[in-house]
Amino acid sequence: MRLFVAVNLPPVERQSIWEATEPLRSAGFPLRPCAGDALHVTLKFLGSVEPDVSKSLAVSLMDAVAGVRTFDLGIGGFGAFPDARDPRVVWLGVEKHPALELLANDVSRAAAAHGFEPELRPFSPHITLARARKDARRSQFTGLEDAIGRLEYSSVMPVESVDLMQSTPGAGGSAYKVLYRAPLNGDAR
Repeated sequence: MRLFVAVNLPPVERQSIWEATEPLRSAGFPLRPCAGDALHVTLKFLGSVEPDVSKSLAVSLMDAVAGVRTFDLGIGGFGAFPDARDPRVVWLGVEKHPALELLANDVSRAAAAHGFEPELRPFSPHITLARARKDARRSQFTGLEDAIGRLEYSSVMPVESVDLMQSTPGAGGSAYKVLYRAPLNGDAR
């Protein structure tokens, strides 16, 4: 199974983002948009994992986040990795909230206990909106920076759980399924 750990967005938030980014999808750039119901913030990509490991990993994740309080997270602003002239990914920005960074560290430690290597790059929270098609040429992205600059979206969403997700590649992009949900402690926000 191909797995990752994420903070999923509430359905109403996903729908609002999907509507706000429609101009980007209809602009004709060689991008493969992520499905609206699949929008999330990745905390840790795990890759191929045996089913028996996923169950023990889920228990570790629940233990790791049990003491973390729910919090609100700002989202807004658009960009591309590495840049809009030759993008691999177009994204919606996510606030670099200290609680989110601590949550990502907790997840990384829980995963490390199961043999998953820590990420060497700094945590850069974002919501992937689209990926460049493999056959895309740099010249086809002329105007993407302006198109991204015209998009507007700003919101605050609750972070109430961390989910162990399964990713299944398909012809229309990957399909995501929540395998296990690790709720945060909701005593305070």
